[in-house]
Amino acid sequence: MSHKPPLVLKSPQELALMREAGKVAWQALSLMEEAARPGVTLLELDRLAEEFLQSEGMTPSFKDYSPPFNRERAYPAAICASVNEQVVHGIPTDRKLVRGDIVGLDLGVCFRGYHADSARTVEVGRVGKKARRLMHVTFESLQAAIDQCHVGRTMRDISRAIQRTAESGGYSVVRQLTGHGVGKYIHEAPDVPNFVSAGPGPRLVPGMTLAIEPMVNLGHYDVVSEDDGWTVSTADNSLSAHYEHTVAITETGPVVLTGEPEPE
Repeated sequence: MSHKPPLVLKSPQELALMREAGKVAWQALSLMEEAARPGVTLLELDRLAEEFLQSEGMTPSFKDYSPPFNRERAYPAAICASVNEQVVHGIPTDRKLVRGDIVGLDLGVCFRGYHADSARTVEVGRVGKKARRLMHVTFESLQAAIDQCHVGRTMRDISRAIQRTAESGGYSVVRQLTGHGVGKYIHEAPDVPNFVSAGPGPRLVPGMTLAIEPMVNLGHYDVVSEDDGWTVSTADNSLSAHYEHTVAITETGPVVLTGEPEPE
């Protein structure tokens, strides 16, 4: 999209800062996943994440974010929390989670001016087989995309891997939203489509850092924007799942900057 800052390749020093942010993102998401139980509110999860970031000397990338496509209302929270048919960008409220919900938790973390972006969809209590399988296939779509993140391949290779994995499972891939570059800004070039569009897209080169984020629906891929100006939901009210990692393209293969930290 034209509003994103241009593509900037990252140095090893910049990647190290993003990895520190990514470690904290993984830890914060894990804390929220553990806390996402029936009766817990979305605001409580938001507060848990923000307090943890503060304790680690980092800040939430999303809070007060005002992108060119939405100048009317800056984003008011540290996390996005999208429940059931909500695809992404759900604003945390005092809504209480109930048994059987699935909730997409999306978090950006900033450390010394560099961002990492990650998301996962979590179960609230015991969920149904349809929801669990949707989550599994969406996660597999992300893994298939990461497997394509090698120097010399193209953005279309990433997009094709996501689309094939999701559609082979009988699901649809959201078309109106994409992944993106990330680094000094939370949203940078290039776009990372979750479906094959015209042209091969940019070729992958060392120093690229991509926020790859499949958004996969149980029903049709069409989505609608809610009245709050941020939340995006499925048009047919079907369930949706969302997973995301920040991935660095390196000479030796993909490096997941928001993956689980190694034991110290």
